[in-house]
Amino acid sequence: MADHKVQSEVTGKVWKILRPVGSQVAEGDEVMLVESMKMEIPVLAPASGELVTLNVAEGDEVAENQVVAVVRG
Repeated sequence: MADHKVQSEVTGKVWKILRPVGSQVAEGDEVMLVESMKMEIPVLAPASGELVTLNVAEGDEVAENQVVAVVRG
């Protein structure tokens, strides 16, 4: 099994976490929403598998390309 990094595509604030650690995700599923410039930008799973870590919490600031979670699959 490989670990796949889930990265934020934009700088902003974590608005809502949509999947808890331990949940199964498919490639392209929304993991969380980041608010940037008054828009909600989805952060997508890069691969199918289990969401094994969340590196941020709701309200945290994130940078572009920051690893915000890890999917093992």
